[in-house]
Amino acid sequence: QVQLVESGGGLVQAGGSLKLSCAASGSIFSIDAMGWHRQAPGKQRELVAAITYGGRTNYADSVLGRFTISRDNAKNTAYLQMNSLKPEDTAVYYCAAGNYGPYGSTWTFRSWGQGTQVTVSS
Repeated sequence: QVQLVESGGGLVQAGGSLKLSCAASGSIFSIDAMGWHRQAPGKQRELVAAITYGGRTNYADSVLGRFTISRDNAKNTAYLQMNSLKPEDTAVYYCAAGNYGPYGSTWTFRSWGQGTQVTVSS
């Protein structure tokens, strides 16, 4: 089991920035990827960004150029720096942990955090 604890959500005005953090603990040897998903009211959960231990990244088109995912492997912590926030970024953001591959460019997430609310006002 992998436990994930998120922090850093909040309320920000459009154009502002927030940084989310996600600390992993437990059976971390079983994972090689971490990611951030989000779910807005009435919408499906979507992948926002993901990163492997080796630094391979993947971003949703809607956040490309505005969000940056990073990780500190020594601390088993992933970060999501969100800049130029828009009202449409408002959602609950969930940290997830899992694996990349081994066949093709697939990301599989099996462990989830409790979620943190991000609200962007216009």
